[in-house]
Amino acid sequence: MTKWFSVGTCICIWAVVLTACSANKSTNTGSNSRAGAANSGSTQPGETGVEKIKPAPGTGNVQGKVFFNSKPAENIEVRLCETFSRYLSGCGGQVYSARTDKDGEYVITNVAPKTYEALTARVFETDRHVFATSGIAGISAEKYDIVADKTFFVTQINLFKSDLKTLNPKAGAKVSSQGLELKWEPYQDAAYYKFSIYADDSSINSPYINQRVEATSFVLDKPLEKGTYRWQVDAFNKGDRKLSESADDMKFTIQ
Repeated sequence: MTKWFSVGTCICIWAVVLTACSANKSTNTGSNSRAGAANSGSTQPGETGVEKIKPAPGTGNVQGKVFFNSKPAENIEVRLCETFSRYLSGCGGQVYSARTDKDGEYVITNVAPKTYEALTARVFETDRHVFATSGIAGISAEKYDIVADKTFFVTQINLFKSDLKTLNPKAGAKVSSQGLELKWEPYQDAAYYKFSIYADDSSINSPYINQRVEATSFVLDKPLEKGTYRWQVDAFNKGDRKLSESADDMKFTIQ
């Protein structure tokens, strides 16, 4: 099942000299898979740069970079979607795609001028894709206005994985909040972590949202009310780039 993860927006300006070309294609088929949701990373269209390839007359190009762990990510599939539904059909309509080269760069060529509803990047060879969002709440996918005879520059996309392993509490555990210690496995190249605990009951305010920790464990020092909670851990490198997150369905119950 394809999973779609929003990566928010970024205000960074990227102006780079590009050197090599990625393959591209267009297709009229979309995805019929449901979507997931997450937040982190950065992607923001509408910047400036140096064209790798001049657009063919009457068409536009889309150009950008993909990174993971602050390094270029090679052979990543990037798709420009005419239509996009985060929770239903995914990337659909006229779909143009390209793959990144060894420098993490891609160019999608021969794009028909119009507004496209999303640009997605596959997280390596998994069923996960990230896409940029817009608006204060980040609910809607970023739109891309492609103009004939021009290149649309997209700011660097930063991928993250979903393979961080949690150790305690385990899914379905029934525990006391007194002295409860959260534990997870160390993640390669992680400089620090952020964990969050979310209550199923919307009337309960969790005291732990984006709690930063340098270690791979944390003893709760604030009580949690009785109820069911979901917890998640994210790993970040020293450059503050998100590397990975744990599964989003790890629930436990405070007795």
